[in-house]
Amino acid sequence: MVFNRREILKYSAKIGASGAAFLAAPFSLKVAFASSNYIELVAAPIKQSLVGEDGPLSDLWLYNGQTPGPEIRVKKGERVLVRLINQLEEPTTIHWHGIRIDNAMDGVPGLTQEAVMPGESFDYNFIAPDAGTFYYHSHNKTWSQVARGLYGTLIVEEENEIFDQKHDLTLVIDDWRIGKDGKLDLASLGAMMDWSHEGRLGNLLTVNSQNEPSFKLNAGEAYRLRLINVANSRILEIDPNSFNAKILAYDGQSIGEPQILQYSPMLIGPAQRVDLLVTPKGGADFSIEELSSGQAYSFAKFEIIGDKESTPSLVQLPLSNIPEPDIKNAKTFPLEMSGGAMRRVGDIYYQGKKLKGDDFRNTGQVWAFNGVANLPEKPFFSVKLGETVIIETNNDTNFIHAMHVHGFHFRVIERSGVEIDESNVWRDTFLIGAEQTVKIAFVADNNGKWLYHCHMLEHAAAGMITWFEVV
Repeated sequence: MVFNRREILKYSAKIGASGAAFLAAPFSLKVAFASSNYIELVAAPIKQSLVGEDGPLSDLWLYNGQTPGPEIRVKKGERVLVRLINQLEEPTTIHWHGIRIDNAMDGVPGLTQEAVMPGESFDYNFIAPDAGTFYYHSHNKTWSQVARGLYGTLIVEEENEIFDQKHDLTLVIDDWRIGKDGKLDLASLGAMMDWSHEGRLGNLLTVNSQNEPSFKLNAGEAYRLRLINVANSRILEIDPNSFNAKILAYDGQSIGEPQILQYSPMLIGPAQRVDLLVTPKGGADFSIEELSSGQAYSFAKFEIIGDKESTPSLVQLPLSNIPEPDIKNAKTFPLEMSGGAMRRVGDIYYQGKKLKGDDFRNTGQVWAFNGVANLPEKPFFSVKLGETVIIETNNDTNFIHAMHVHGFHFRVIERSGVEIDESNVWRDTFLIGAEQTVKIAFVADNNGKWLYHCHMLEHAAAGMITWFEVV
């Protein structure tokens, strides 16, 4: 379900952009295979322009020297074999976002694995249980490493082909902060203003690392557009109805029969994905526009070739086999979000110590879950395998947040101030407005230690992160 930002979430942002348009080709898989059939992803520093081929070179950290990192495509049920090779100056890991994964492969340093040190490697080996749109990104100093470019896409195709490669397009949307010199602004990484407010917001919006790329589509043919928001904190607002698109999936999970968006604009928070079905008409060129500033800004153009008559598409993605929550017998766990700027901070404990005075600036911890900042020693909760969990999150802050559950998809079963039913949609990340309460429910059918955190990456680093366990 999609919501009107003015009715549900109070949020404002401005986007600026500059640069030339490029003709965009479909994403390609540019990876090196090791002799053991592992795909090698090399995390390493590289100098690359973000503002056009002749622009100044930014100091980026990328997988295999490209941004986004290589697109990995597998079929549902296939095994993913990836070898991370760390050539950075600091430790790193890979988190496979949205995959209902084996816990040991989840990529959280200090919780599910040791961080991969410079010069070392780690093998990720897991089954992709669900078809859908997923992605991978660094999960160590995420606020910095993702901002420098450490992310890529994992596309799990349906067992029976629904869209061929020419009709299946991935759009990785990022929000870079560029300095006056035309380079990535590294000096502002870790700025307390970002950590205590909305998070790191940029001034250059790119799709597949290009500013306002142009795609060519054939009239009368059905296309799948996979939109992925990989920005640190930017919430995108778009209107699929403006180019006659239908919704196929949210966060990698099919909704069954394609649906027309009932509310506008659609919000796509950090780490959220949406799959759109587009069957263009001849001569009906269109753009996807970002609307959050109050003024439409085009970030991707589509040129329609030919005049073939469009016919209603019968495309429908198969549903995943996710167990339904047993709400009547669920265990409920309340979580209070507090802290941040323009709010009474209250009592916040970090590493067993109550913070006061200069402690907030010295530690960088300005947010808390249930009064505790950052990863606590004890879990938020512990449940047995197969039990239904309800997390009741109350946002007692002045800002919107994007809450992500590792290892599970959930249903939003209640949202304060809203009468719309969201419970028919599976999500792995949800948006929660200021002073709003949201209840989510899922079956704890996967053993291990799992994170629950804000995916505004600066907010997570500044305290909005906890964990739970399934035993």
